[in-house]
Amino acid sequence: MSRNPEVLWAQRSDKVYLTVALPDAKDISVKCEPQGLFSFSALGAQGERFEFSLELYGKIMPEYRKNVGLRNIIFSIQKEEKSWWTRLLKSEEKPAPYIKVDWNKWCDEDEEVNSETASDDESAFVNEDSESSDDDGLLYLPDLEKARSK
Repeated sequence: MSRNPEVLWAQRSDKVYLTVALPDAKDISVKCEPQGLFSFSALGAQGERFEFSLELYGKIMPEYRKNVGLRNIIFSIQKEEKSWWTRLLKSEEKPAPYIKVDWNKWCDEDEEVNSETASDDESAFVNEDSESSDDDGLLYLPDLEKARSK
């Protein structure tokens, strides 16, 4: 039996961000289809299976970028057309409880042009076939905090 990991989402006019909160994930499998279907599965730290499938609001490019960290996996998915979606999923029903807005990455449509967060730091992502270092994707970097306090 599989479980659903927590999924946080945010968007820009040209892409959608999905952050899957799954510490020490192994055997990550992702399927990203142009009509908007995004499927994910992985094994958790204790070997339990986590998976979900989302029918996204609009069409997407099948390529994606991912950053695998110790605590989460961040996906950057390119929209086929540059536009703001009114919601994440095609269905008008309330999303499943494991899907939440990522307020740390959120940017309103009218703020995108003026916001520095509108431009991605592409170095935070790696190609889908690559693995990143263990420090990538952390929400808190102790060494950075130490450097700031000096």
